[in-house]
Amino acid sequence: MREGIGASDQAGLSATERLPLLTTARLDADPHGIFRSYRGTHSLVAHEAGGYFVLRLADVERLSKDPRAHASETAFPEMHSVNDGALFDTFRFGMLTANGATHRHRRSPFSRTFAARMITELRPHIRRSAEELVDQWYADGQVDFLEEFAAKIPARIISDLLGLPREDIPSFTRLVYKVSRFISFSFTPDEVPDIEAAARQLQDYVERTLDHRRGAPCGDLLSRFVAAADANAEMSPIEIIFQIVQLIIGGTDTTRVALVMQVALLLQHPEQWVAVSREPGLIPAAVEEAMRFEPSVASVSRIAAEDIEVDSAIIPAGKFVTLSTMSGMRDERAYDDPDVFNIRRVRQPRLHPIFGGGPHRCIGEALARAELEESLAVLIARIPQLRLDQAPAIKGYSGIRRVDAMRVSWPV
Repeated sequence: MREGIGASDQAGLSATERLPLLTTARLDADPHGIFRSYRGTHSLVAHEAGGYFVLRLADVERLSKDPRAHASETAFPEMHSVNDGALFDTFRFGMLTANGATHRHRRSPFSRTFAARMITELRPHIRRSAEELVDQWYADGQVDFLEEFAAKIPARIISDLLGLPREDIPSFTRLVYKVSRFISFSFTPDEVPDIEAAARQLQDYVERTLDHRRGAPCGDLLSRFVAAADANAEMSPIEIIFQIVQLIIGGTDTTRVALVMQVALLLQHPEQWVAVSREPGLIPAAVEEAMRFEPSVASVSRIAAEDIEVDSAIIPAGKFVTLSTMSGMRDERAYDDPDVFNIRRVRQPRLHPIFGGGPHRCIGEALARAELEESLAVLIARIPQLRLDQAPAIKGYSGIRRVDAMRVSWPV
């Protein structure tokens, strides 16, 4: 029932008009609780900012493959009165927000690089990077886990993969964290100019780097990518820039949040931390469950290209649709005891919903899994007596979620 509308007023309304209307304040306070309270009776709910949230996993998965549910292109920034600039262009020219042939020609140059076989060959390098980080602070007996491990692993790997200098990591990650705030409801209108400035600086950094590779190719991924893209001529120069911008954003912030949450959840359930430490074969299952229980990405955005029926209600053509994987992965219809963290979970979907579906399924899935699994393998091997001193708070119910400080310690 819509807030502020009495039951007697509902009689003459359509199923769509009778949908509950969710507010940002309520969702910020308790997203899992709010989704749970409506998911049993509604698969579709409205949001006060406009558009609709899809809550049940079956509908989320169906619509992620439905050709009528288009990638959002520039609809999201336009909803927030951002109609030009680098932030707008991140949506306008990136692969993640494109449709059809445009999406295919922006995505295809990266398909081989991020294939599972290629990422498997990268795993020893990921493990060495994790071990190097642990070596830097192990003797201290304590560490800021977010800043000194979780933030550095994905930044190092995407930097090495793209051939970016490691000394650039602090500057480009600072920009990424600002820009990624826009890919959720975690910003206020007065913050947009600062986010736009960060997007512009990130664009300029990538443009300078690509220009350098054109003049002095060095055999790395970026050199090969820009040479092939220039020769192919399917993408404009600005499209080429924003494919790398989106790769850096997608390959940095989401995995940082996921690394924090998987270790925090295991330490908050010590019997499961001990089980993984004693039986490393449980690592993939632990990673799967952590991504389900507290995902780093709460949803994906779509636009209804035509009217779409969901649970007897209609999403009108042109409306913004949020496919809430965060809600779907706690759906009682898809999981037993969904609000329980259980690394030995048996019944679950064949493909993990966190990575989306259809032609837009995350191109970095294999890389994210490798980073999460190899990092956890190093931690349980090197610091099995890890203790959680300051648990992180995870916030957000749409797009990329946010975590705050996390501190851990161990006997030395």
